[in-house]
Amino acid sequence: MADSTPILEHRTLFIGGRWTEPAGRDTIEVISPVTERPVGRVPHATPKDVDRAVAAAREAFDNGPWPRMTIGERIEVVTRVRDGLLARHRELAELVTLQNGCPITVSVRAQALSAVAAFGTALTVAAGLTTEEERPGLTGPLLVRREPVGVVAAVTPWNVPQLTIAGKLAPALLAGCAVVLKPSPETPLDAYLLAEVCESAGLPEGVLSVLPADRETSAYLVAHPGVDKVAFTGSVGAGKQIMAAAAGNLTRVTLELGGKSAAILLEDADLDAALPNLVLGAFANSGQACVALTRILAPASRYDEIAARLTAAVTALKVGDPFDPATAIGPLVTEKQRQRSLDYIRIGRQEGAALLAGGGVPEHLTTGWYVEPTLFGDVDNAMRIAQEEIFGPVVCLIRYQDEADAVRIADDSPYGLAGTVWAGTDEHGTAIARRIRTGTYSVNCQRFDVAGPFGGYKNSGIGREFGPEGLSAYLETKTIHLPAPARA
Repeated sequence: MADSTPILEHRTLFIGGRWTEPAGRDTIEVISPVTERPVGRVPHATPKDVDRAVAAAREAFDNGPWPRMTIGERIEVVTRVRDGLLARHRELAELVTLQNGCPITVSVRAQALSAVAAFGTALTVAAGLTTEEERPGLTGPLLVRREPVGVVAAVTPWNVPQLTIAGKLAPALLAGCAVVLKPSPETPLDAYLLAEVCESAGLPEGVLSVLPADRETSAYLVAHPGVDKVAFTGSVGAGKQIMAAAAGNLTRVTLELGGKSAAILLEDADLDAALPNLVLGAFANSGQACVALTRILAPASRYDEIAARLTAAVTALKVGDPFDPATAIGPLVTEKQRQRSLDYIRIGRQEGAALLAGGGVPEHLTTGWYVEPTLFGDVDNAMRIAQEEIFGPVVCLIRYQDEADAVRIADDSPYGLAGTVWAGTDEHGTAIARRIRTGTYSVNCQRFDVAGPFGGYKNSGIGREFGPEGLSAYLETKTIHLPAPARA
């Protein structure tokens, strides 16, 4: 990536479907994690901009055509959004990589095309949605309706910006909601591309606003009395603050928060199949993923073999320019995020874990917020590096004694988002999967599928995104009591 990359500058905000002058003069500077230089600039939305966006959304929902269209009519418009994202997916992927340093091969597949797929599966679910049904009641017939929840505040993170946006925007739009999208200040540029696509697709006035801003403006948005639902992806701490703010208005919430997912290797696991998948699941997006397999559980009988093979695989990962297709590990999104990983590496050493690979900043990369892919061995699950979400390329290898011990360790976490098990048979692996308290789990594979519900137990969040459950999160259920038929 060259230092001469031109700065992408936007001077307006997308409020209610119109490009509008911001209320304030402050801007957000987007800094490349590779060059540490500015690559973009957008207006910083203020509470006044939030008021305008919520008012436009309120008008669109309360009096506009969008929630009153048939589901088929909304599907036509959202299909054009999906097609527009597909047509520009390479540009979208490059924007994400430019902002957060995600390796370009991952950005194409997991940032851009996965977002397109999420729109596609939401469209399929919507096509089969029944918005009204009659049921027999005890005292007479019932008409059960499913209606849009209203105005949605969608607050999304920097690590997988487009996929997390798609998981909220697609079902919300198809349900008939109006949306105020607040992208992360680290990655606002791809949200502008999305706004362009939605504008071209013909969303009615007021249905979508895009407001890049920091936490202060976000806090104002999620506590706004004009918002009916908040959909958030981010940290546990921020999720708790949002939940507290939403409580004042009894605003509905969906919270997709952190993870400390465990991968269990059983004694009869096929290591040739498992280890490449585990390395990918642990270090994808430079470890900046809520579903990252940051705890790898190895049986004591095979611990030394697994440790040696994992160490070799992690050491072989190429660290460098995220626009190079051969790069496996790009920079972390900010200098603060890099320092967080380095601090946890120091903590791991102090706690007595054995450093098997990595542990510092690559010597050949003097510019950029890079951290070597790091593997700790001899980790006790009670250590901070095993209990706290690091959100960087730092992975723990933990020894267990028997199957019951492996299940105990996997569940000994404040989180419950994802995980995987590798077993000699799929049946055995599935039996383990049924015992682990996580929202998603993989057996003899490492998958994330936007057709299925996604979310977590415990501190990993509340509610589900994607699949039929994801669409249901944007619907309210109403019962209408119909008069009983006259008796003969």
